[in-house]
Amino acid sequence: MSAEIKVPTLGESVTTATVAKWLKHPGDAVNEDDPLVELETDKVSVEVPAPQAGVLGPLLVPEGAEVEVGTVLSTIEAGSGAAPKAAAAPAPKKEAAPAGVQAQPATPGPVARPATPPSDVAAQGAAVAFPSARKMMAEQGVSAAQVGTGTGKDGRITKGDVQSFLSQPRVAQPAAAARPPRQDDPREERVKMTRLRRTIARRLKDAQNTAALLTTFNEVDMSAVMQMRAEYKDLFIKKHNGVKLGFMSIFSRAVIAALQEFPAINAEIDGDDVIYREFVNLGIAVGGPNGLVVPVIRDADKMGFAQIEAAIAGFGKKAREGTLKIDELSGGTFSITNGGIYGSLMSTPIINAPQSAILGMHAIQDRPVAVNGQVVIRPMMYIALTYDHRIVDGKEAVSFLVRVKQNVEDPRRLLLQV
Repeated sequence: MSAEIKVPTLGESVTTATVAKWLKHPGDAVNEDDPLVELETDKVSVEVPAPQAGVLGPLLVPEGAEVEVGTVLSTIEAGSGAAPKAAAAPAPKKEAAPAGVQAQPATPGPVARPATPPSDVAAQGAAVAFPSARKMMAEQGVSAAQVGTGTGKDGRITKGDVQSFLSQPRVAQPAAAARPPRQDDPREERVKMTRLRRTIARRLKDAQNTAALLTTFNEVDMSAVMQMRAEYKDLFIKKHNGVKLGFMSIFSRAVIAALQEFPAINAEIDGDDVIYREFVNLGIAVGGPNGLVVPVIRDADKMGFAQIEAAIAGFGKKAREGTLKIDELSGGTFSITNGGIYGSLMSTPIINAPQSAILGMHAIQDRPVAVNGQVVIRPMMYIALTYDHRIVDGKEAVSFLVRVKQNVEDPRRLLLQV
């Protein structure tokens, strides 16, 4: 009996992936759950395991091809004699090609992982890249040696690594290598949009076309929070085994309390129905090598400050390493993004569909404000709530943002639940 190997569900709003590397080749004996192929999405790399033990059939999709969810990649013919896991993977083949030259072997077989560790690969001046990264380097006239050791598995170069390299000042790069044969003006440079940028553009436009988006603003006096943090940060670290008290956990708890008071903002439209939730799966936007990702803290309403801080720190580390899993990026009911870490003073965030709202935090800036009839200097932050007006009324949105403001300006409200 044969079993199909299909592209699995890749997470919310992710419908396609690139076949990055086949880890087995036709005729290989495999055990159940052996990794067969690596798929690269805009955010993460995913290994597809064998659904059963048997022998791998023909590869129906080559490396570098773009595939949709549900696409059949190959089959496994059931049978006895599946090789043990230690012997299932073929021996790595050493490449003699110089750095940047991606020569394919003449005989059939998988492209094996490099036999030497990433540090040795870099020392030899050779770098291994995902197919999508190789394609981008070829389009931009960039060699693997220029990019250096990647952040992917075994030091492989990802598209994010190439994007990061290209975002640096370009030094003595031949203009013709990155330009198409026809160029209207020699002062212009035409660069093909990356897969990540195309996906971001499509998703943001879909959100604008589908939802009735509005944004409301307010400002928060951060004095009380900053004083509380300064007073208790050392005790907090000691009490919670090195976990630091940051502003994100305070805003998260303030948001959770407000969501419980205004449930429509935590709800979702599904056709002609509205789905209300009695839980909060909180998405926190973090920066990674492939761009901004929004991992989800599940059941955040049941967590304290330390648990939320630990979850955010863990997601940040995984985002930088490129090890976030698909299930960690899906299932959110509300999101928070903090443009303030990049210096943004004010912005209008776009919702992460199918969610109904998103909170935007911004930079803290000393500004003169009136307090009890006196002008004083206070650390102030603008906050923004973008919401889907189809499900959230303006009064609810404004009241929600005011409640977040009140909770942050007087953190005692969070403890007393008032």
